[in-house]
Formats: sequence, structure tokens, C-alpha cells
Amino acid sequence: MRLADKLDGKKVLVTGVTGFVGEALLHRMIGDLPGTTVVAIIRPKGSLKGTDRMAQLLRKDIFKPFYGEGTPYADAEALTAARVQVVEGDLSDVPELPTDLDIVVHCAGDVSFDPPIHEAFTTNVLGTKSLLERIDESRAADGHSIHYVHISTAYTAGRRRGAIPEAPVEHTVDWRSEAAAGMEMKSRIEGMSRSAAMLTKFRKDSEKLHRRAGHLTAAADTERRRNEWVAKKLVETGTERARSLGWTDCYTFTKALGERVVEEFAAKLPTSIVRPAIIESAVQSPHPGWIEGFKMAEPLILAYGRGELPEFPASPDSVVEIIPVDHVVGAICAVMATEPELSKPEYYHVSSGARNPLTFEQLYAGVRAYFSKHPFDLGERGAVRLPVWKFPGGDSVESMLRYGEKAHTIADKIITTVPRSERVRKYARELDVQKRRLDFLRRYMDLYSEYAQAELQFIDDNVLALHNALEGDDQEKFACDTSVVDWQYYLQELHCPSVTESMRRLDVVRKKRNKALAENAGVLKKVQPSEDAEIIAAFDMDGTLLSSNVIETYLWMRLPELDSHQRVGELGAMLRKLPKLISAERKDRGTFLRTIYRRYEGADLEELNQIVDEVLAEHVLERLSGDAVRRIREHRAAGHKTILITGAVRPLTRPLEPLFDEIVAAELAVDDRGRCTGYLSGPPLVGESRAAWIKHRARGTNIDLSKSYAYADSHSDLPMLAAVGNPVAVSPDVSLFRAARAARWQIVDWKTPTTSSRLEIPGVNAR
Repeated sequence: MRLADKLDGKKVLVTGVTGFVGEALLHRMIGDLPGTTVVAIIRPKGSLKGTDRMAQLLRKDIFKPFYGEGTPYADAEALTAARVQVVEGDLSDVPELPTDLDIVVHCAGDVSFDPPIHEAFTTNVLGTKSLLERIDESRAADGHSIHYVHISTAYTAGRRRGAIPEAPVEHTVDWRSEAAAGMEMKSRIEGMSRSAAMLTKFRKDSEKLHRRAGHLTAAADTERRRNEWVAKKLVETGTERARSLGWTDCYTFTKALGERVVEEFAAKLPTSIVRPAIIESAVQSPHPGWIEGFKMAEPLILAYGRGELPEFPASPDSVVEIIPVDHVVGAICAVMATEPELSKPEYYHVSSGARNPLTFEQLYAGVRAYFSKHPFDLGERGAVRLPVWKFPGGDSVESMLRYGEKAHTIADKIITTVPRSERVRKYARELDVQKRRLDFLRRYMDLYSEYAQAELQFIDDNVLALHNALEGDDQEKFACDTSVVDWQYYLQELHCPSVTESMRRLDVVRKKRNKALAENAGVLKKVQPSEDAEIIAAFDMDGTLLSSNVIETYLWMRLPELDSHQRVGELGAMLRKLPKLISAERKDRGTFLRTIYRRYEGADLEELNQIVDEVLAEHVLERLSGDAVRRIREHRAAGHKTILITGAVRPLTRPLEPLFDEIVAAELAVDDRGRCTGYLSGPPLVGESRAAWIKHRARGTNIDLSKSYAYADSHSDLPMLAAVGNPVAVSPDVSLFRAARAARWQIVDWKTPTTSSRLEIPGVNAR
């Protein structure tokens, strides 16, 4: 009897129907098992109900042949109504199930290799338990038998070697105590992250990067680091607990314990456990090469094709246990039609290594052959140069990776301390690309090294027997004998073309976007007037409008009023203090400014104003970027309010007054004789205080900050830039450059006129 006849009239509950295997199973049941009714547990997502998500799923291309003209169903909604019953819910809170179920296929699960430990237990162990309890309730309601089909993984075998039978995994681990401990880890690690020692570490690391921007910016980054640490520790804890008990990772560990839960319920429910190996794209159905998302091999294949995977920690003769998804679905359908005995689960390995092994060397050869014929195009650099794998062994690959990580760390420390320039930012971009590649390699080496070096042979006699028992054309429709797969044809003609297709489309879009970005590099968005709100445009001065810094401008102001002997002394004093000043500036810009401005003690404020007007004005305007001036005038022409916000002292801003509607600068305190005391009349606006000033300025007015602009060059100005809707990083330092790129802010370089010299001190050099 054919499977369609055996399963005719059966009501089949399927979990995980929106996942890769679940979707393929739904497609097969609708197309080749027309007498079945599917019951799908689907959780609502956002505003979409479970029924909406099912209709959305059935609108995918692979289901379109099942409805429309010439079919019994007019559209996806009609197909849903006729063949699928949706039950809203998920494994965290399994809803009440229909009482007339015949078969349950549990496909849902956390399939990530490195999930946080509590999430893996929630889904793969406790979720399975909750589902089984609901199934048992449904069975008990009218006393009929329900065949439970559990989709597990062949790698529940763990870190064993040799032949793995289709049988229970031998271990003595108590799933209840492990589940309880795993669920406690979330609160335990959260508690650890909040200890004084850990919080101090997070805070100091954040302040090292963000202190100049302000305490709140550092605090936000401290909490980000804490959350990242918690997430990382939850993953690491799951991995280490799994390996301490003999499994490769938390995924296989919790799937093995999930099997123990299933085995306990087998006394009440006829049970089958299906263990697929590494599931990849289809050979035939829904169509050759069909795949949804990236599975295990795809990131590695794409990385190799892009020349970013120089080696892999595998032995060339180790077997890669790949299985096409349609073979997995064929086996599941055949298992659904079986009648296992109570208390005696049946086990099925859906794998390929026992009768049609694919080695890593063969996998490498197939992938390399494909990309040699169909390389990725890097544009001006031409085709990607493919790495040549020598398979040096896991230890050698690990050493290579560690060397690369150490070299990057050293280079990154250097790049963040050298003076800013366009070349430095170019190097920073290259280092960021290298960092992403190193992080990718680290993640996948850690994840896959266990699988790459595994020496397992999954016996699949039970699945072969199922395949051989299929009648008529069922052996073609529900094929699950992997010995017929031609791996080189599969890799080069089906799998690789499918997994690279979407990436090639993205590359086309990316090239167009990059070309447009290159053509518009440094071209700011056109300033638009606003009729319904007031818009401000806030500008930093040193490094943004002028190629200057506080020490330079101090010397401009002070040296002209000193005699030659005093000038030498002042220059010498500044040179001696320079290392400490640079260190102070990197820690706290406000303290740094106060230190510099203490040296104005005794200066006559009116004389400083006179020096600026008579000596410095021309020099300041020569240093002023033409691009900056044009941009300021654009804002004024659009009716925007232009504001200069600077930590420079007020006298130095006098030449810029015609350009701005308002100037906020450091005010030098004076005594009753008009001489500077060495102090400021109020705290300088730096870091977060600039953002606070802008927000206060807008409060209770018609100013729309979401449409306003800010221009700055330093990481300390990050809060000010984040306070407006149109932030622009101008010739930024490396830290701001990275933050701006991450936030997708505009980045421009405003060049200083070449007529000005950094060594020229106005009013001094000419004498």
C-alpha cells in the first residue's frame, strides 16, 4: 500500500512548520499526501495572528502550484482553510490540542549550535515535555492512539567515535537536574554580572573609550558590555557543560536530553525518533537546490568563495554527514506510516556517511571547482582569489587564527592613538573589515571544529528498510536512500548555485550602492528649509571649522603679548607638559581645558580681544575651511539658526561672529581690573553638556531637533551628534569615525586651505 493510502484521513499535528524542515514537510504533505489534514502550532508574531502567518507561508513560491487556476483551491487562504488547521501558541505555553489527532511530528526546536543554555533547555527539553503532556491529555480524552514522531539529530551521539547504532544514546545524565541547573543559569550569571568586580571592569573599559564623551555615554556602554557579557557567558556555559558530559555543544546536549524525555513518554505513546545529520538543500523536492536561509555549511561555503576562509580544521578523509532536506522529509513521511510498539521507540538515522560518504577533501574539491567556474566578482579587483587548503590540522589552524587576532589587537591600539587623517581612517576601515573576518573565523572555527574532526558513522539500516519497503513511485516521491546522490553534481550544480544566488543579487545591489556612495562621497545632503518648525545647525570649532586645537589657539593668543624671552619660556613649559596634557585630554576634556586656561592668569581680557581683532582674525579666517563656510551659509539661506558651540575661549570666536546667529564659548573669569583669574566663569561645554545645552535650547520652543543638524570631529561630541536628526562627522577621529559608520551618519572631510601653516604663529613669526 502506498503512503498516500496509509495516511489517508489522518490528522497530523506539525510543530515548527515555519522552519526549514517543517515547511518542506508541509509542502510534501499538501502535494503528495492529499488525504491528510495538517494541524500546525504557530505563535503570533507582532500584529500577525497564527492564521495570517500560515497564509503568508502558503504564499511562498513552492506552494503556488497547489492553488490558482486549474486547482481545487483559489488562493492561499482557501488552501489554508481546506488543508490546514492552525492552533495559536508555542512550546513555551503549549495550547490545548484537538482530541482527534492521529500523528504528531515535532519539528520545532532551537537549532542554533550555540544557544544560551536556558533557551536551549526551554525549547529542546522543557518545550518537548510540555508538548508531550498535551498530547497525552489529547490521547486520554477519547483513548485513541497517537503516533509521536520526534525530529532530533544524529549528533545526539556526542563525541563518540565509530559506528553509531539506531538506538538510544548510552548515558546516565539526569535530564531533570540538568534542566533545572540550566534554567537557573540565567539568573545566576545575571547576578555575577552585577557584582562589584564585574561592574568595575565594564565601567573602566567603557570610560577608557567614552570618558571624553561623558559619564552617561560611558554608562550606556557599560550596560551594553554587561548585557553582552551575560549573553556570551550563557553560551559559553552551555557549551562547556555539554562538552564536560561528552557532547559537542549545547544544541546536541539538549537534543539528547530531549530524547530522554521522549523515551519516558513512550510507555503511553507509540514513538519514533528521527535523527537527521546535517540538513542541506534539496535534490528534487520542492525543486532542485531549494533551501531556506543559511544552514550549517552555507556560511563556510560563502566565506571560501569570497577568499575569506584560508583553512579549515578538518582532516581531509573525515566524513561530512550531509543529507538533502527532501530525503529527510521522505523519511519522516515513511516513518509517519509505521506503527511502533508502546515502550519501544523506533530510531532512524537519516544520514549519508555509512553508504555514500562525502569527505572534507571531496567537499573542498567540489566547492572549489564551482567557484573556479563561477567566481565572485570584486569589481575593480576582479575575480576572488580562492584559498588553497592544505588541511594542516586543527592545532595549526588555531595558531594561525590566534596570530591574526594578536596582530589585529596591536594594530588597532596604534591606529586609535596616531593623529587623525584620511589615511588613518582608511586604515581603520581596513582593520574593521579584518576584525569582522577574524570574528567570523573564530565563531565558526569554535562551532565547527568538533564536527570537522568527528569520526562517526551513523548506521542507517532502519531508514534503508523504510525506503526499500516503499511501493510503486513512492520510492521516487519519498526517496530516503542517500546512496543515489552524486555529491559532485549536487555541490556544483545544485547546492552552491542555490546558496550563492541571493548573495550574488545582493552584490549587484551593493555595487550600485557603493558606486553611488563613491560618487557622492563627501557630498552632504542638500539643506532644506522648514515651514512648520525652527531648525538649528550646531557647529564645533577646533578640528571641524578650523585645523586647530586648544593648545595651538592658546599659543596664538598668548605669545603675541609676551617678549621673546617669555615666549621661549612659555613654549618650553608647554612642551614639557605636552605628554600630561595629551593624557588628560584623552581622559576628561573639561579638566584638560581648565588646565590650559589656567595659563591665562594675569592676562588682560581687553588686550586678548584686541590681539584677536588686530592680529589673529586674518589667521583664523585663513584656517577656516571653505566647505564649512559654504555649509554655514546654506543653513542661513534656508532660514536655519546657526550656532557655534566650542570649548575655545570667547575672544577667539570674534572673527566668526558674522557667520553665526549664536556663539556658545568658554568665558574667561576676570577680576575687578579686567585681568583673567585663570578660571572660567562657568563649566566649559564639552561632551554630554553640549547635548544637554541643545536639548535645553529646544525645550519649550518651536525647534525640531529631529530635523536639526550638528557638525563635529571628535568622539567627545558623540552625544551632541546623537541629539539631532542630521548628525555629520567632519574629518572625524577613529572612534567617532567608527561610531558614525555604525550609525550610518554622514561623514565628510573639510579641507583646510593649503596657504596656512601649522608652524605659523601669528604676530610672532613675522617679527
